[in-house]
Amino acid sequence: MEQNEKKPQQINIELGEKEAEGIYSNLAIITHSPAEFVIDFTRVVPGAPKAKVLARIITTPQHAKMLMRALKDNIEKFEARFGEIRIDAHTSPQYGFINPDKENKVN
Repeated sequence: MEQNEKKPQQINIELGEKEAEGIYSNLAIITHSPAEFVIDFTRVVPGAPKAKVLARIITTPQHAKMLMRALKDNIEKFEARFGEIRIDAHTSPQYGFINPDKENKVN
């Protein structure tokens, strides 16, 4: 191996017991500024008048785009194995990914 070649750095990622349980979310609200993207994950329950943010992820625009590409790649692999993921046209617009500001599209 040449001196200029660097080995990829290996990162050990620890998954705590609480985080391993995961959080179910059926609604994500995405906003952004010039410096960051903010993704708030919540769970909407029919009949409940409000929902609480369960997790907030703040990331750079570059990492947001890398996440989008990774999700696209994994969705394609999932559909190749299990079939198309269908999105019902009658799904209520209040569930899923929403734009909190109708004048400025942020998602």
